[in-house]
Amino acid sequence: MNIRRATPADLEHLAPLFDAYRQFYEKPSNPALARSFLSERLARSESVIFLAFDAEQRAIGFTQLYPSFSSVSAGRTFVLNDLFVSPDARRSGAGAALLQAAVDFGRSANAIELELSTAMSNHGAQALYEREGWKRDREFFVYRLRLQSS
Repeated sequence: MNIRRATPADLEHLAPLFDAYRQFYEKPSNPALARSFLSERLARSESVIFLAFDAEQRAIGFTQLYPSFSSVSAGRTFVLNDLFVSPDARRSGAGAALLQAAVDFGRSANAIELELSTAMSNHGAQALYEREGWKRDREFFVYRLRLQSS
């Protein structure tokens, strides 16, 4: 397995995975939207994306991080917003490898923490996160105010 940071040249590998990820979260398939969204993030350096490739060099997963900051801790953080592994590649170690790439990147960027959220029903991902040392927040509630329909 090979994990590497994605570039705009990787959109052909990345966009189908991103579209499948959105479908996992019950959004309709929209390959053009997936490609456009990722193209903008990469072109503007608004996110950091890591891609996982199997031994045959097929793209099998990705993770996407967005930079942020903690005012209280006065430091850089990253939101691990997306983690997806193709269903046929699950349990291959790709998810753990992508998480480790995110951790390594965060450390190299002197971030104080990484943060993520997942659906309450996504028990497989929760088990992976906890196995990899991530801790579920028991101190804060998360609130959202929807400004547009998605």
